[in-house]
Amino acid sequence: MNFQPRGISDQTLLGTGSYLSEVEAAAALLKTKETWNGVTAEAIARMRLQNRFKTGLDIARYTAALMRADMERYDQDATKYTQSLGCWHGFIAQQKLISVKKHFGTTDRTYLYLSGWMVAALRSEFGPLPDQSMHEKTSVPALIQELYTFLRQADSRELNDTFRALDAARKAGDKAKEAELIEKIDNFQTHVVPVIADIDAGFGNAEATYLLAKKMIEAGACALQIENQVSDEKQCGHQDGKVTVPHEVFLAKIRACRHAFLELGIEDGIVVTRTDSLGAGLTQQIAVSHKPGDLGDKYNSFLDCEEVTAANAKNGDVIINQNGKMMRPKRLPSNLYQFRPGTGQDRVVLDCITSLQNGADLLWIETERPNIEQIASMVDRIREVIPNAKLAYNNSPSFNWTLNFRWQVYDEMKAAGEDVSKYNRAELMKAEYDETPLAKRADDLIRTFQADSAKRAGIFHHLITLPTYHTAALSTDTLAKDYFGEQGMLGYVRNVQRQEIRQGVACVRHQNMAGSDIGDDHKEYFAGEAALKAGGAHNTMNQFG
Repeated sequence: MNFQPRGISDQTLLGTGSYLSEVEAAAALLKTKETWNGVTAEAIARMRLQNRFKTGLDIARYTAALMRADMERYDQDATKYTQSLGCWHGFIAQQKLISVKKHFGTTDRTYLYLSGWMVAALRSEFGPLPDQSMHEKTSVPALIQELYTFLRQADSRELNDTFRALDAARKAGDKAKEAELIEKIDNFQTHVVPVIADIDAGFGNAEATYLLAKKMIEAGACALQIENQVSDEKQCGHQDGKVTVPHEVFLAKIRACRHAFLELGIEDGIVVTRTDSLGAGLTQQIAVSHKPGDLGDKYNSFLDCEEVTAANAKNGDVIINQNGKMMRPKRLPSNLYQFRPGTGQDRVVLDCITSLQNGADLLWIETERPNIEQIASMVDRIREVIPNAKLAYNNSPSFNWTLNFRWQVYDEMKAAGEDVSKYNRAELMKAEYDETPLAKRADDLIRTFQADSAKRAGIFHHLITLPTYHTAALSTDTLAKDYFGEQGMLGYVRNVQRQEIRQGVACVRHQNMAGSDIGDDHKEYFAGEAALKAGGAHNTMNQFG
C-alpha cells in the first residue's frame, strides 16, 4: 500500500475503495466462484473495510506518514502541536480514541504514548517494578501490538454500528439516510494513530537495541524514544542516580533504530532522542578523544577533575589532557565519574545538537519542573545551530503542577511589588487557596502551558506519561469508598453507570464494546437464518438503547 499524509479520506490513505466499489469488486469475484454458496458481496466488503490494516508494518507506515505531516504543519504554525496520553492497556487506548472522536469529531494530532514506566509498574511478570529497565523487553512490543488490536477493534465496532444503521435505512426505504450513511462510511477516520514508544536506554548494546526496535516497529510503532542513560544503570528520568553515556555510544543506538526502520521499509520512521543530562551528574565512561575539540573531548570537558602532580598521583589513576594539563577525573566508590555542578544545561544543548546532526528527528529534554523559560533557554541555543529543532515534552505527573505554578505566580507577584501578605508560600498547596486570585492565575498558566510552550519553546508534542495510572487509582478509590460504605450499590450507579448514560460513554453498552454485535453479524454472514445470536430481545443491553 502507498501511504500518504492525512488531508484526504482514510479510504485513499489506506488503499481501499468506496463502499459501493468494494461491494462491486466482491460481487465480481463471487461470479467466478460458483461453489461459494452463501457468501455475499456486501459481507465481504464490510469485513474488508473493518480490517484495513493487515500487519503492524502497515500501521507503522501509515502513522509515520501522519506524524511527518504533523511535524511539517507545526513548522509552519506552532499552534498545531500534538498531544498524547500514556496507555498501559489496549482498552485504555481504545477508550481514549473513542472519546476523542466523540468530543472533537476527529483524531487529528492525537497520539498514544507507551510509557516504559507503566510497562514496568503494571505489565511485568515480576510484578510492579521501578522504572529501571528490569522488566521483560518483550513486554514492550507486546503492548504496542495490544494497543493497535484494540484500536482496530474500535474501527470495526464503529463501522459495524454504521452498517447496521445502513441496513435499517434500507429496510425503511429511506434513500436520503442510506446515502448519508454510505458517505459516512466512505469518509470514515480510523482510530489508529501514531504511538511514540519508549525503548528506554535500548535494553543492552546497540545490537540489542536494533533487535528490540525491529520487534516494536513490526508491532506498529512509528516513533521510538531512546534515552542517553547507561542501559544497566537506567533510572526513571525524575529520580536521582542517573548515569549518562558518551555521545558515540548513544549515536550507535540511534543508528540501530534507524537501520531497523529502514530494513523494514519504514523510511518515515521517527527517532526521538531523550537527554537526561540536566539531572544526571554521573557517567560510567570517559569518552574516547582523538584530538582537542572533538566530540569525546567536549564530553570529557564537563568532568569534575583535579590536576595531577607527582605528589598527589595515586595507583590506578585515569588521566586525561585538558588544555595541556594532566587532569584526573574524580572517581566515586561506585567506579563512576561525576560532572561538574552547573554543567547540566550545557550538556543538554550539546546532546541535542549532536543527536539532530546524527539522525534524530525529535528531542526530549527531561526537566525537574515544568518551566517554559527554562526549556526555551536551552531550545534557543539549539535552534541557533538547527533552526527547526522540535521537542516532545513530558508533562509529568512527577511534577506537583499546582505547587510549582503557585510558587511561580507568588514569586512574580512579590517581584512586581504586589501584596502577597495573605499567602504563605510554604503552604500554597492547601485547598483554602484554591479560589484565590493567585491560585486562579496559576491555573490559567497550567491551562495554557502546552499552547504557550509550543510557541515559545519549540514543543511539537505534549505527552503525559502516567495519566491513566493515576486516573485508575483515583476512580477506584472513589468507587471503593462509596460502594463499601453507606452508599452501597448507589455508589456505583450514581457515580459510574448514570454518568456513562448521561455523558454518552459508549462503554455503558459493554457487550457491544467487547464485540458482541460484530460477532452476531459474523454469525449471520456465516450461518444465515440458522445463526444463534446474542443480541435478541432478552439481551439486557437493550436497556441502554
